[in-house]
Amino acid sequence: MSVQERLFHVHLCRGIGRRGIRRLLRQDPDLERLYDLTERDLILDFRLRADQAEQFLRDLRTVDPCAKKAFYGKQGIQTLTFFDDDYPLPFKHIPDPPWVLYVMGHPEYLRSEPMLAVVGTRHPSEDGLKSMERILKPLVAEGWTIVSGLAVGVDGFAHRLALASKTVAVLGSGLNHPYPRQNLWLFDKIKAEHVIISEYPPETPPARHRFPERNRLISGLAFGTLVVEAREKSGSLITADQALEQGREVFALPGSILNPNAAGTNALIQQGAKLVRTAQDIREEWAARRIAGEST
Repeated sequence: MSVQERLFHVHLCRGIGRRGIRRLLRQDPDLERLYDLTERDLILDFRLRADQAEQFLRDLRTVDPCAKKAFYGKQGIQTLTFFDDDYPLPFKHIPDPPWVLYVMGHPEYLRSEPMLAVVGTRHPSEDGLKSMERILKPLVAEGWTIVSGLAVGVDGFAHRLALASKTVAVLGSGLNHPYPRQNLWLFDKIKAEHVIISEYPPETPPARHRFPERNRLISGLAFGTLVVEAREKSGSLITADQALEQGREVFALPGSILNPNAAGTNALIQQGAKLVRTAQDIREEWAARRIAGEST
């Protein structure tokens, strides 16, 4: 077995989780000792509870990764591990990368540049949608790739604007459980013509805690995140915080002080996010980042 196959096998096993896999890789970077692990090793060295260790070892012995990969392939689902050559480079430079990605559509779009993430409220105002069109349409016309989370509202509108170029949808559930159902038509469109990714095995149903987890992938894949109309306590601001932790740019659309959905974006601007009025504001940051990258 290759390290890619071993990592995929681990990822299919319950009981260990993302952080447990990180600890495994720190102690055994090629997972060469994976099949020699005992329950005692998992409890003492990798901080698993006894029930987690037992479940992990049970799955490790019974789950057939080759059969799983073939089964997913018949569904049009590709897998990319952290060690694959085609794994998206931006994810290798974030603190908490996805160890395995499940992909439908065109995986080559995950390597396109430039990429901009777009997040915001599920209930955007008419002004917010018009502002998005003004900023995103020129970028889309230039071939930019738009990354978002397929949610209703800002996410879905960003994907629709990007259908003329390239768009990446990042799910908070497995690929066989697209969510929300209102955007199922958009899921099918992106799957056929663009690309959809998830870090969860395809049979994983949506759950509340998975959406904040997936937000780090939305911000991590792009060079910057544009926040459109977000309340002061919202998932969009979590994404903005994660973007900053990942060393990414944060952009914000200003809004009326009378609009509660603009309170979060206005606060971001107060805290140093770049106020965006036109597409040029985003282009300038991308150009500056490229120059800085070439000079280092």
